[in-house]
Amino acid sequence: MELEEKSKYGEPRKHDPNFRGPAANRGCTDIICCILFIVAIIAYFAVGILAWSQGDPRKVIYPTDSRGQFCGQAGTPQANKPLLFYFNIMKCASPLVLLELQCPTPQICVQSCPNRFLTLVKAISNQNDFSYYQNFCEDGVTQSMGAAYILSSRLCPATLIPSAALARRCLPSLGQTGGVITVGNSTQFDDGSGNMVDAKNLLAGVSNATVVMEARQVVMKIFEDYTQSWYWILIGLVLAMVLSLLFIVLLRFLAGIMVWVMIALVILVIGYGIFHCYMEYAALKGQAGANVTIQQLGFQTDLTVYLQIQQTWLAFMIILAIVEVIIILLLIFLRKRILIAIALIKEASRAIGYVMCSLFYPLFTFLLLAIVIAYWAVTAVFLSTSNQPIYKVFNDSACMYSRNNCDPANYSSSIMKAHCPDSQCLFAFYGGESVYHKYLIGLQFYNVFLFFWCANFVIALGQMTLAGAFSSYYWAPAKPQDMPAFPIFSSLGRSLRYHTGTLAFGSLIVSIIQIIRVLLEYLDHKLKVAQNKFAKFLLCCLKCCFWCLEKFIKFINRNAYIMVAIYGKNFCTAARDAFFLLMRNVLRVAVLDKVTDFLLFLGKLLIVGLVGVFAFFFFSGKVKAFQNTAPTLNYYWVPILTVVICSYLIAHGFFSVYAMCVDTLFLCFLEDLERNDGTPERPYMMAESLRKILNKKNQSPAAQ
Repeated sequence: MELEEKSKYGEPRKHDPNFRGPAANRGCTDIICCILFIVAIIAYFAVGILAWSQGDPRKVIYPTDSRGQFCGQAGTPQANKPLLFYFNIMKCASPLVLLELQCPTPQICVQSCPNRFLTLVKAISNQNDFSYYQNFCEDGVTQSMGAAYILSSRLCPATLIPSAALARRCLPSLGQTGGVITVGNSTQFDDGSGNMVDAKNLLAGVSNATVVMEARQVVMKIFEDYTQSWYWILIGLVLAMVLSLLFIVLLRFLAGIMVWVMIALVILVIGYGIFHCYMEYAALKGQAGANVTIQQLGFQTDLTVYLQIQQTWLAFMIILAIVEVIIILLLIFLRKRILIAIALIKEASRAIGYVMCSLFYPLFTFLLLAIVIAYWAVTAVFLSTSNQPIYKVFNDSACMYSRNNCDPANYSSSIMKAHCPDSQCLFAFYGGESVYHKYLIGLQFYNVFLFFWCANFVIALGQMTLAGAFSSYYWAPAKPQDMPAFPIFSSLGRSLRYHTGTLAFGSLIVSIIQIIRVLLEYLDHKLKVAQNKFAKFLLCCLKCCFWCLEKFIKFINRNAYIMVAIYGKNFCTAARDAFFLLMRNVLRVAVLDKVTDFLLFLGKLLIVGLVGVFAFFFFSGKVKAFQNTAPTLNYYWVPILTVVICSYLIAHGFFSVYAMCVDTLFLCFLEDLERNDGTPERPYMMAESLRKILNKKNQSPAAQ
């Protein structure tokens, strides 16, 4: 059966659940955005192919020495030297490291990290010590050169510090030293630049590395715990999935009870608060100093002082009484709207029962998002590693050629070396002079922007697909006979066939706001060093405004996608209709939103709590029945936290579908009230329970 009517906007509307509007309903903006999105995606793939042909991800994974050579690369002189050693690790704290991703200190590839303290001055006087020291020097260093020449030429480090390999880089490990460095009878040494360094300062400079090494050991133990408990973690996640499904089913029968119990508990808690404040007020009556007013007391840093006077408890009692009266009045005037919210929540459980595959649609969205994130990350890595090695002049004293580009092959005979004898031509960073290299920053920006656009498009596609499936349930005269055979697949096909431009337009607006927020965060990071309070205040206001704008646009988009799924209109028209429809029913929107949020929050809390408690008693061995079954772990909280966090994500995935169902049915319900009047030509499509609450009836053809 298919009914047509003229809506107030002058467009035909059909109640056939399979009808979602022809392509003619798409606006010019949607068509332009569709074409623009397709072109942007093609260009995105072109950027990826170009980056993959130019980039070398080994530059991120493997360390490089001062000449840009890979440590441990097969077929090179560094093949048997897989680790990177820094001459002066303290210089890695220089701000240049953040800009050029390279420490301004000589770096060489070594076979193993140093395992003891040793200075060059001490090592050069002993053949055995110097033979060991040579492993951490440039090639060709001999004992006859003397410590002064070796240090001035930066051929060896001034001192060796016990280190351990982390990410194939030698980082100091102070755990072996007891925290004391003594060189002979002194606690100072030359750092290779003629400057004397106090050992205490060295300890302070490398103490963070000790934390890193300890963290590395913790990470290894955590990984070991995962290998011992992964199958039990999976069992916990399956339990969370079952509980999520069970909670959605129970909402169909217990939603009303849960809501009214919650309201009663709120009233009782506030009532007890009033009673407690009165008892405290009465207990202080007659006590010395209790009748002092807050104004007379003034400001006190010890807040407990205010609890010793009667006026504080009187103020609390009055405030709670006012809140109690407001809540009771709201319940009296909004009782019908609360009943509507409860009925819609029950109807959402019934709709999900007919469209069970919708609960697993978030897995498809997650898969698409994983592909988008992976493509963005891989492209970003290849773009950042597609430069050529750039060498610059490094020196400790003032020099006119400092930080200039240089060629390490003939630097020793260059004019720059003649003017700056203490300088060296070292690898600085990866760059280039070609057109491609000059626009790498722009390509990285394009990569980030397309990542936002594609991710928002995938999320929008999921919202419209679910909205189309649930709206087909609402508008079906006979459920489920008049519903499509596969509501999710039918809705997904319609969304991609007719509404790609709508999805692209809505996601483009959100992406532009998000990229502006990223730029504001970047500016805020740059201005942290500055002391301009006005600039900081302005940035804080802008970040707050754009955060609010993003939340508002997402809310509008979500409801616009529902209207598009119902009528097949273009994005702008659907957004306008949804906004004014919600504004005409703002009280119903507020009540439904809060009631739904409470129930879903309660569901998440219940599921995470039950699974978390079960995981705690199982993995901690607190229950004797599980002591022989539970795996032996280094940190039993590792699987517990994993189960709790993943259980929350699973519950959030299921309940996001449920929330989308409630929102869709709510908009359909509001449209139903405004478009229909219960006559045979325009019957109400809502459930009978909703019609009873509103005292609405559908007239039979015989009665007319």
